[in-house]
Amino acid sequence: MRFQLFSQRAAVALATSLPLILAQTSTDCDPTKKSCPADIGLPASKYVADFTTAGANSSWTAAAYTTIEYGSDGAVFTIAKEGQAPTIETDFYIFFGRVDVTMKAASGRGIVSSIVLESDDLDEIDWEFIGGDNGKVQSNFYGKANTTTYDRVVYHDVATPQDTYHTYSIDWTSERLQFLIDGSIIRTIAYADPLAVYGKNYPQTPMRVKLGNWAGGGPGQNKGTVEWAGGDVDFSKGPFKMLVRKVEITNNNPACSYEYGDRSGSFESIKKGTAVTDATTVSRSVAPIRQTVLLSTTVTGSAYSTNSASVSALNSDVPTGSAESTTDTTSAVGSDSPAATTSSGVETSTGGASTNTILTAGSFVGVAVGFFML
Repeated sequence: MRFQLFSQRAAVALATSLPLILAQTSTDCDPTKKSCPADIGLPASKYVADFTTAGANSSWTAAAYTTIEYGSDGAVFTIAKEGQAPTIETDFYIFFGRVDVTMKAASGRGIVSSIVLESDDLDEIDWEFIGGDNGKVQSNFYGKANTTTYDRVVYHDVATPQDTYHTYSIDWTSERLQFLIDGSIIRTIAYADPLAVYGKNYPQTPMRVKLGNWAGGGPGQNKGTVEWAGGDVDFSKGPFKMLVRKVEITNNNPACSYEYGDRSGSFESIKKGTAVTDATTVSRSVAPIRQTVLLSTTVTGSAYSTNSASVSALNSDVPTGSAESTTDTTSAVGSDSPAATTSSGVETSTGGASTNTILTAGSFVGVAVGFFML
C-alpha cells in the first residue's frame, strides 16, 4: 500500500504491530479450503486499455458507487467526499505475465492510490502510494494471505509520482517477481527467496488486476491504518485524483479459464481451459480497495455479467482454439469522444485460447444509477 515518508524500519515496526493494515485482498471462494468454480481467463496473450479513448473500460467492472471520468488524462479516480473509494478490476484473470500501468498517484494526506494483483487463494502483489509523500512508492507481496510479518515491503524513490506520469510494472513468472519503474528493474524476488518462505508464500496463482483510490485516513479506519496512510484526510482540500492513462497486460498462459486442481495453492496445480464453457459458473463479491462495501454477483454461463450496468468480458459465441500463442493482442477501441463517461466499443483479441470479437454496450461508469462488480 502507499505510505507516508518514514523510515523502512519504523514502517515495518508499525505494520508488525497492526495486523492486516497492509493486505487488501479479499476472496469469495478460497480454493485452498474448498472446491471453487473455475475463473474466467484472458484468452489472449496481450491486452491493452488506453483510457484516453472511450471504450477502453469494456473488460473492467467497478465497485459499488464508483464513478470514473475519462479524458485526455485517462481514467480519473476521484475522491471528493467522505465515503468514496473509486475502484475497478479486470473481468478476467491472468496466470503469470506482466502488468504495466501508466499513471499519476493522488495527492492528499491520508489518501492511498493502489495497483493490486490478487488471486482467489489470497496471493497478492502491490504497488501503493501515500498521498502525503510525493517522492516514494511502495512495493509489496503476500502469499496465501500471510500477514504474520511485514518485512516484505520496500520503499522506492520516484520523481514526483503525483505530478508526473510514470509506468509501474509487475513482471511475474513462476521463477521470480520483478517490480519496474519506467522500464528499469528496481526489485526482484526469487521464488525461493526467504521473504517468500522459499516458495510457500510466493504469489503463484491466477490473478485479477485492481486499480483504486481510497482514504486510508478516512473516518472509520482503525488508528494503525490512519497512521500508515499519513494521517486523517482533510476532505475540504479535495478533490483527490488518481489518473490512469494506460494499462498493458501480458498473459503468459492464455486460456479461457483457470481451475485449481487441488488445495495446495501451487501453480503446478492450475488447469487451463480452452473453451468458454469451462468457466460456466462464477460467483464473487467485488469491493473497493478499502473494502467497506461488498457486492455479490453470480454469473451463470459464458456471458460474464448479470448486471445491466456492467460489461461482458467474454461472449457466448467465442470460438475455441489453441492456448499457446504469444503474439496476439487485445485492445479496446471506442468512440471519438475521449471525455465520454459511457461508451459502446469493440474489443478484439486474436490468437491465444481463442480468436474472438467481444461487443460491449453501456458502461460500468454510471454507478449513480447502478451497481458494479469489481
